[in-house]
Amino acid sequence: MLPHLASRLFGTPLLVHRAKLDVILAVMGERLGLAVPSVDLALPPQKPATATPAGIAVIPVHGTLVKRSLGLEAASGLTSYGEIAAMLDSALADPQVRGILLDIDSPGGEASGSFELARRVREATAIKPVWAEANDAAYSAAYAIAASAQRLFITETGGVGSIGVIALHVDQSVKDANDGYRFTAITAGAHKNDYSPHEPLSDSAKTDLQSEVDRLYAIFTEHVAAMRGLKLDAVRATEAGLYFGGNAVAQGLADGVQTLESTLAEFHRFINAPKNALTHSPSQVRGVIRAEAAHPLQELIMSDPQDTPEETLSETIGVDEAAVLVAQARREVTQSAQAIAEVCMLAGCPDRAAQFIAAGKTEAEVRRALIDARAAQTEATEIRSTITAEAGTAIPSQPETSPIVAAVKKLTGTA
Repeated sequence: MLPHLASRLFGTPLLVHRAKLDVILAVMGERLGLAVPSVDLALPPQKPATATPAGIAVIPVHGTLVKRSLGLEAASGLTSYGEIAAMLDSALADPQVRGILLDIDSPGGEASGSFELARRVREATAIKPVWAEANDAAYSAAYAIAASAQRLFITETGGVGSIGVIALHVDQSVKDANDGYRFTAITAGAHKNDYSPHEPLSDSAKTDLQSEVDRLYAIFTEHVAAMRGLKLDAVRATEAGLYFGGNAVAQGLADGVQTLESTLAEFHRFINAPKNALTHSPSQVRGVIRAEAAHPLQELIMSDPQDTPEETLSETIGVDEAAVLVAQARREVTQSAQAIAEVCMLAGCPDRAAQFIAAGKTEAEVRRALIDARAAQTEATEIRSTITAEAGTAIPSQPETSPIVAAVKKLTGTA
């Protein structure tokens, strides 16, 4: 076996589309000494060059993704996260570049390094707009990167998803015996020989590997939910499935179906829009989100849902900027809104949560206001105990059971 290749395929979690993993195994099997069924391989036709409008840097995210290519060039079908990050940094530093488009056609790849790059893409959006196109595939690790863009489009025949984690272990002990080999490992440390291909996978090693797969799955699904503004349960409900074209849009995994050329044209119009069309400040948008956060609390009593902030803002500043600004503002308000609702519940005045949230109060300001109100009430009234022996030790309602807190969690996608 070639240890450096085998260690990156077996016994380690991967964020890769399963069908592509089988292709990789078929290609590498002989070199790794494995009897893996062969598959017919054909190089895809070279995509025609796309004319890029001025001011837009197109970054290719193609092939199997790895943390380090270790000298294996693009001809081997590998692209490293480091290469993509370097192109991203270059585009951010170039004063001629006003927008960045990720041209993605990848089955995913290694988990190691994938989320770091994905978060780096989202951080880049604070400097320059970043869009993405699934052209044609953005699966697994590639989708983690694509979801981090402010807008994600998909071609008519394109696919996204595979939001899952997979790990393989190869047991070649029978082959070793047939070849006349028997491996004996002398170790110190109970887990030192875990995942050895020369013996069956032990129960403890399988449990440990499953735990790591589950841990990465939690990171992956939470990342997608946050980036795409989806509920975590909805992301997990995809069960690592694939979604194509309009179905991907219906699931909230993409924003629209169109060609790369159409996306470039729309992106060009976006970055060249009149500046007066992009004048809403973050504080104005946060105000809209605060109103949205307060509304479900009132809705429990007297009203129906109103327009979403995206609809409200897009009437005046356009869908593109509305989506970007609302996503940024929602993240800032989410934790604060839930904390305020819980503080008000504990203070015995849940009805005031909506007022505080809509007014843009911080959690610290709410605590101070409630403390001051309680102090004033204590001075104005005589404290009398109403607890009797028959009253028992009933526990007051807890925040986690409050419909007020539940409403905030539902709104922010943390339910």
